[in-house]
Amino acid sequence: MHEVDMTRCLLLSMDEWRRQHSPLVPKVERVHLQVGTFTCVEPDQLVVTWGDAVRGSWLDGAELVIESVLLVGRCVPCQATYRPDPSCGFRSPCCDHPMEEIVSGRELRIRSVAYAFADQAVPAPAAHPPAPCPAA
Repeated sequence: MHEVDMTRCLLLSMDEWRRQHSPLVPKVERVHLQVGTFTCVEPDQLVVTWGDAVRGSWLDGAELVIESVLLVGRCVPCQATYRPDPSCGFRSPCCDHPMEEIVSGRELRIRSVAYAFADQAVPAPAAHPPAPCPAA
């Protein structure tokens, strides 16, 4: 299943992102992902695999929000951009030239992460050294 592999890559990216914030641990609310319509990834299935994969992890409860990016091609001979139609073999509607350049639609990237840092007990520096414990 393509979505399982994509979820694994997404989790690896998020783990790397988390390490960049160490020693603090961010509480992730949402991960905004751009998914191109030409990636062969099913967004609904990706949301399901994400939910299963993060359950019980540091990302538990984080919502995956997917923004679809439409396939746009560029006609090389005339430089016009167009929305390729699979029923027409993705050919340019202006001159019937085969699609050679993809402008968008192959994206699979994290656009943003909504997060906060939980109240973490970081001891404040003492103004005065603590008094020694009285001898018992």
